[in-house]
Amino acid sequence: MKLLIIEDERELSDNIVAYLSSEHYVCEQAFTYGDAREKVNLYDYDCVLLDLMLPGGNGLDILHDIRSKRNPVGIIIVSAKDSFLKSVLSSID
Repeated sequence: MKLLIIEDERELSDNIVAYLSSEHYVCEQAFTYGDAREKVNLYDYDCVLLDLMLPGGNGLDILHDIRSKRNPVGIIIVSAKDSFLKSVLSSID
């Protein structure tokens, strides 16, 4: 399974990748909005772990971009902003 970890906190991202790699997942990382957009538009993933607060943009825009292309990839949203996450989830159909 190929995963994309979109997380701007490098230490957290590296820890996630270390664990998932030990479980035999193939992981790629993106630390900025621009890098994340580029990777989701160029490559196919089985699952994306998506931080909503990214340098250079909003992870929610990446989610909308993925879904507008009818990409069936699984998405796991990672956010430290509880109230923000609740409003985001209520806006997704």
